[in-house]
Amino acid sequence: MSNEKETKLGIEAKKEVDFSAWYTQVLLRAEMMDYSDISGCYILRPWSYKIWKEIQAFLGQRFEAAGVEDSYFPLFISQGALQKEKDHVEGFAPEVAWVTRSGSSELPEPIAVRPTSETIMYPAYAKWINSHRDLPLKMNQWCNVVRWEFKHPQPFLRSREFLWQEGHTCFLTKSEADQDVLQALESYRAVYEDLLAVPMIKGMKSEKERFAGALYTTTVEGFIPSVGRGIQGGTSHCLGQNFSKMFKIGVEGKDGETEYVWQNSWGFTTRSIGVMVMTHSDNSGLVLPPRVASIQVVIVPVGITAKTSAEDEEKIQAKCTELANALIAAGIRAKADLRANITPGWKFNHWELKGVPVRFEVGPKELTSNQTRACIRYSGEKRQVSLDNIGQVAKALLDEIHGGMFAKAKTAYDACIKIVEKWEDVTPALDNKCCVLIPWCEDSTCEDQIKDRSAVKATDDAAVDSRAPAMGAKSLCIPFDQPAKCTEKFCVQCGKPAKSYTLFGRSY
Repeated sequence: MSNEKETKLGIEAKKEVDFSAWYTQVLLRAEMMDYSDISGCYILRPWSYKIWKEIQAFLGQRFEAAGVEDSYFPLFISQGALQKEKDHVEGFAPEVAWVTRSGSSELPEPIAVRPTSETIMYPAYAKWINSHRDLPLKMNQWCNVVRWEFKHPQPFLRSREFLWQEGHTCFLTKSEADQDVLQALESYRAVYEDLLAVPMIKGMKSEKERFAGALYTTTVEGFIPSVGRGIQGGTSHCLGQNFSKMFKIGVEGKDGETEYVWQNSWGFTTRSIGVMVMTHSDNSGLVLPPRVASIQVVIVPVGITAKTSAEDEEKIQAKCTELANALIAAGIRAKADLRANITPGWKFNHWELKGVPVRFEVGPKELTSNQTRACIRYSGEKRQVSLDNIGQVAKALLDEIHGGMFAKAKTAYDACIKIVEKWEDVTPALDNKCCVLIPWCEDSTCEDQIKDRSAVKATDDAAVDSRAPAMGAKSLCIPFDQPAKCTEKFCVQCGKPAKSYTLFGRSY
């Protein structure tokens, strides 16, 4: 744990030099998080929790429109329930935290802390679903989960406890389940792109990367150009009838035989906040997309000197308050920073570090010109803005900023995607902090060979960034939007006929 007790203004580490230190400094100094006394468990401060609340509202509205109802299930899972589905428990076994004692007494049977909730929810589903009339069943819960086993925790990206939503749905037919999987995945794309201004690629996970016990897994995949790593943004799984057969979730069919339901599960986590920070932020600190910022516009009085009369100073401050109130009345989260014991320059740096999308400056000139100077955080642009209809003007500016942030991030992502059809071009592209779209046979053994072959070995004498990830590339997804047909293409690793262009990359 670094010593961050004293308040520091500004980021010392450089994003392009020491990404890990930079990321931690941004989160701590922008007051997004703090450490707890348990490794891998972090405190979400109000500045970041507000983002999670905006995500909850955004996704919650979409879920409700799709007929999904919120519920809550217990934190604890019995050992018997967790171990009922063999493939599922094997996939999570290393990460499961167990409660074995109550006070000074040993529990008769260990109790698991949920790493995910299939095995606690589905016994209840088996009781509730008895006929066709009980379908479809669509439930979601917002909760925390615990996944304990890993070596290198990172705030938001990989923590032992994290917040998420998990949707669990049941249908009579596979076609209904397939539609629900894609509907949830589209919601995840939307929250990244329409709320957080982070571009994503939608696709299918390989057999090796799919969720334990699932029939198939779909995903939205992001990419962090600064370190050349892919990052999974959210997943939506078709569980098929695997769990329903195990937990006896079925209805009586026309012939009297049990028809087992088709099930899905899909989840979205606070990892999204870390992805947002890494995508947009810079060496001056946090850069917040306007739709999730706690403060969208901050107003700072300027031009007040020792020669400024008390009357004029009062007029400037009154104008700042009036401007803030007008923005708030228009539905914009605004604040006038009227602290008298702090210089405007200090305030500029403070709000830039915290990533506020827009700063309005109000001084003697603005009082007479009926304008304000707008300073845009993500681009550094400064422009004069009329105070007439300021609410509508500011809303349009915030939408413009969202569009600009998304376009900037997508341009950077697109530049890192290389279509590669010869093996000798794969590792150089990875070492250049890119991901590769390669013709692939979709064989799991071949996937293992690609990962091993593309790893940077300690004995390699390649000229690569010493801070670039050296692990081998794994399949990120098989994009739904294929760059070209794979007919007459061959897998770059094994030479067999290719089934798809698949996105491979080093990843978090």
